[in-house]
Amino acid sequence: MLGRAGLEVVGLGDLATTEEIETGSSFAENALLKARYYRKASGLITLADDSGLEVDALGGAPGVYSARYGGAGASDEERVNKLLNALKEVPPEHRAARFVCVAAIAWDGGEQTFTGEAPGRILAEPRGQAGFGYDPVFFYEPLGRTFAELTTTEKAEVSHRGSAFRQLAGWLREADVLDRLKPGDRIDTPTGDSFACSQ
Repeated sequence: MLGRAGLEVVGLGDLATTEEIETGSSFAENALLKARYYRKASGLITLADDSGLEVDALGGAPGVYSARYGGAGASDEERVNKLLNALKEVPPEHRAARFVCVAAIAWDGGEQTFTGEAPGRILAEPRGQAGFGYDPVFFYEPLGRTFAELTTTEKAEVSHRGSAFRQLAGWLREADVLDRLKPGDRIDTPTGDSFACSQ
């Protein structure tokens, strides 16, 4: 998304983790905590995001605990099974849910956040082989398929993360933050693959 601006985007690497930094009670707090931490550590303009699933019938859970739902070390399948078990008595019409992503940028002198959402509902059983996490049970009404049944391109167009980062990229084009960059400067992304991928 930043390629058109001629910027080099780098990540932390596959072994990096931000789990200990994520102590906030909202997606925005966690995204800003990560962006601020790595802004200070790197001295670079830093992008970060935090995202998860909110289910109305569960009072917004799993929310910021989406990745930890089911306990430490739980697999995607185990988290999905826990979610389906929690909703087993909830009829289809009351299974409304949304994926939420907050993208944050921190630079010398400021910070900004952008929120993207994708509305849907939770199915009674998984469908599809693509995606990850809760994608197989997240049914997206406008396309009539789960996120795990969408192509990468389709998901990028409608996903919460795609929405949040499109907003951020648009803001960057209009803001003067990039005007302060010099040739050779980099934008560092604590959640590197989250930003660079087309999810």
